[in-house]
Amino acid sequence: MHLSKEQEKQIIIDFVKKATIEETPRGAEKIANFNDILRTGTTVYVTFLPNSDFADTIKTVKKLKQEGFNPVPHFAARSIPSAKFLEQNLQLLQDETGVEEGLLIGGGVDNQVGDFSCSMEVLKTGLFEKYGIKKMGVAGHPEGSPDIPDEDCMKAIREKNAYAKDTDMKLYIATQFAFESEPCLKWEKRIRDAGNELPIHIGVPGLASVKTLLKLAKMCGVGPSMRMLTKQPSTTAKLILKDTFIGKYINAPCSEPDVLVRQLAVASHLDKDCLIKQMHMYPLGGLKKSANWMYSVADGKFDLKGKGFKVNL
Repeated sequence: MHLSKEQEKQIIIDFVKKATIEETPRGAEKIANFNDILRTGTTVYVTFLPNSDFADTIKTVKKLKQEGFNPVPHFAARSIPSAKFLEQNLQLLQDETGVEEGLLIGGGVDNQVGDFSCSMEVLKTGLFEKYGIKKMGVAGHPEGSPDIPDEDCMKAIREKNAYAKDTDMKLYIATQFAFESEPCLKWEKRIRDAGNELPIHIGVPGLASVKTLLKLAKMCGVGPSMRMLTKQPSTTAKLILKDTFIGKYINAPCSEPDVLVRQLAVASHLDKDCLIKQMHMYPLGGLKKSANWMYSVADGKFDLKGKGFKVNL
């Protein structure tokens, strides 16, 4: 199907308009008011990092809620000491915020700290439903997980689909970020063919420095799509220098996610069965820059260029 430039631009706008973003409790402490950075009503995930205090998550969720946003707290299964601890904190969360959506991940720790080894074990407690959580994101790994075998990832997707069918919980898959669309689209097709029916919120890297992107990509198991950044040493060097004061003098490729977003938006639009429904932006420490970019695209302030597009900030 041939798309005109006007049609393609509108597809990108529609895709990005629904985008979500995230912040850490530590980062939130440095923000006087989120309305100075984000638009009211934006869905903001509140991350939970290993060895964090869930009280900080509750504090950040409360702040976002009071300032007019839709906060989504993270729950990390392998960092939850017990069902009793989870229940106590869900009670506090509801008393303080009344949120109805969360994100449940396994959690990036080598050894579980308590009763739970995976997210399914936490889901099966039924505590989220008991305390008013009606919608839950679960982890997806388009390029595999650094600490979970592929067969276990597929098993988890099957179990989560079954759980969604057997309960009133509205589940969706939220993925790790990638740099290329091809691994994401192949993964979506593979799990769909294997029976997945859960909608997918695909992860997109924000406007962090290339050094940060490379570091986090390695930590998060972003594999094949790192070719975009590392297939030629000279390209990587140019990308890193692009973020320095001499960047404007260097003919470096763009480190913005425009090519990725354009390809994902168009491909998911053309394949009517595709379950990629929206994007989630990982700001990776660059919340303000990433949010400005995201909102500019949603407002149509960009021009199609090459394989991607140029945002008019």
